[in-house]
This record gives sequence, structure tokens and C-alpha cells, in this order.
Amino acid sequence: MTRSTRPISWIKSALKEFEKWPTEVQTVCLNALTFAAEGSKADIAKPMHGMGSGVLEIALLSRGEAYRVVYALQLAEDI
Repeated sequence: MTRSTRPISWIKSALKEFEKWPTEVQTVCLNALTFAAEGSKADIAKPMHGMGSGVLEIALLSRGEAYRVVYALQLAEDI
């Protein structure tokens, strides 16, 4: 069975900042985003209240620093 993975679109400035994060944090976040791109939800992704339906947050602590990815699901092709 092949999975249908939708593309993930980034805001350019957000991607630049994301690429500065530690590799292990990037890996965890990208894995969670891949779940979303495949139509599922990672356990670490939580709905972001007050932002409308389909807006989720991935929040991680690493080496005393907090990292957060906020993403919005769309009914179109991209995430």
C-alpha cells in the first residue's frame, strides 16, 4: 500500500528559522509534519485553541530551549 503524501508549504522566513534549530528538533518536527501530510496526526501535535479548526501546534523542549511549529491544514493539496 502506498501512502499519499501532500506537499508542505513553508513561509520563507519561518523555514529559514527552522533550519537554524538543532537537527534532533528538526527531525521530530518533520516526522510530525509528515504524519499530517499523510492525513494523520502525530501524538505531539495539539490543536491550537483560538486559531480556528485545522491549526495545530508542535511544541518541544530541547537543551533548555523551547521550539514551536504551528501549522494549518488545508483541504487543498498543500499543508
